[in-house]
Amino acid sequence: MSERLSPQLLGAAPAKVLRPAYARAAMQAGVVHLGVGAFHRAHQAAFFDALMGEGEPDWMIIGASLRSQAVADQLNPQEGLYTLAIRDQDAERLRVIGALRHVLVAPQAPAALIAALAAPATQAVTLTITEKGYCLDPSSGALNLEHPDIVADLSAPTRPTSAIGFLMAALEKRSGRGLSGLTLISCDNLPQNGARLRGAVLALARRRSPLLADWIEQSCAFPSTMVDRIVPATQAEDIAALAALTGYRDEAMVKTEPFAQWVVEDWFAGRRPSLERVGVQMTRDVGGWETAKLRLLNGAHSAIAYLGAMAGHEYVHTALAAPGFARFIGALWDEAQATLAPLEGFDAGLYRAALMARFANAALQHRTRQIALDGSQKLPQRLVQALRERRRQGLTAPALCLAIAGWMRWQAGVDENGAAFAVEAPLAARTQQAIAGLRDPHDQARALLFIEEIFGADLGADRAVAQAIGEALRRIYAIGAGACVAEFAQLIEEKTRA
Repeated sequence: MSERLSPQLLGAAPAKVLRPAYARAAMQAGVVHLGVGAFHRAHQAAFFDALMGEGEPDWMIIGASLRSQAVADQLNPQEGLYTLAIRDQDAERLRVIGALRHVLVAPQAPAALIAALAAPATQAVTLTITEKGYCLDPSSGALNLEHPDIVADLSAPTRPTSAIGFLMAALEKRSGRGLSGLTLISCDNLPQNGARLRGAVLALARRRSPLLADWIEQSCAFPSTMVDRIVPATQAEDIAALAALTGYRDEAMVKTEPFAQWVVEDWFAGRRPSLERVGVQMTRDVGGWETAKLRLLNGAHSAIAYLGAMAGHEYVHTALAAPGFARFIGALWDEAQATLAPLEGFDAGLYRAALMARFANAALQHRTRQIALDGSQKLPQRLVQALRERRRQGLTAPALCLAIAGWMRWQAGVDENGAAFAVEAPLAARTQQAIAGLRDPHDQARALLFIEEIFGADLGADRAVAQAIGEALRRIYAIGAGACVAEFAQLIEEKTRA
């Protein structure tokens, strides 16, 4: 078996493996990151690595896992080093990222994580904790004070459970020591993610101390962001292939595409990293970019995930190549694009063409079931809000309705061959309870539409929406998801010719 990647072994790696262009040991940690998953390692960490390579020091990252030991076991034996494999069809570039110093496991060492967040050298906190990690009420976007993790944080504030609880505990320490505030940067796919993070932290802080909440308001920054990079889950065969190519074993490697985008609201407390030097777009208005990405990239991804997986496609690129899928995604984009406000510098046509090429990248092996996770949290901003805007405009939305019907079909937890699977989402028990015993697809659609955390109070009462989604769901059950997409695309083709 190959020797594990380490600083000592890195010098013997093949020349084609790019190495960190800075002295890691001489750099201070200026960032703490909550949620050290594959996306962070392929995105924010890579940007900070490039920034230090450009000569701007002291932006090393201390990572934190809020739940699992697994990522610490992958990274700590390698002293935080890992390989970023950038794949584009038949080409691959390998780059070892050195920006991550080590990973703390929050449940095992809560005091150590609070100390890292409260350290004088720490300037920024970045987060990729997924939508559910913010403990928000899905319908209002405010902190859910009855969430079990938040209840635990309020009862034991020095041993937090949630990301919001850790931030509050650390900010309380910084305030008490007379230190500067932090820049807290949400990098999750949430609308107005900075504002939502700020609202959650302030809501918890107010329960702890009004004076603390006032200090946070005055001293901390919560810039909104938009992040974009496709990062499939690493498989055992990826690790084995990398070892054969490089001579070292890397348990923390990640694979990704060449494209990477990070748009950040230019609002910082304390020292500001010059991220624009390495391609980050600093702006005063992230909202338009965020909405475009959620409704075009993420909306299409979810549509492909549910309909494609139900049709038997393991990967995004194979689903996209199946009859009708590309045409269907084009129709989905037409509907969603009409809901977007004008955005300076944004060319929807070029963006859509680039997305189609990215989805077709077979080297990524992006699994549809990976995208299907946590659908009850993702659906509102990816598909539901676009449908709501179409209804306000007096427009129909057959492609959006078919995509949402695909998600509804997924809630049954049984594929088209009769094989059961787990529906992994925060509201999975609720959605499955809603359709239990209902055989009529129209009844299932109506029951799910009345879940206000996902669809609000308006869409459940919209008879036209219920009819359109119910009919799409009926058709999926009748002929299968793949045939339904092909049929949909054929109808578009016939209308175009007429």
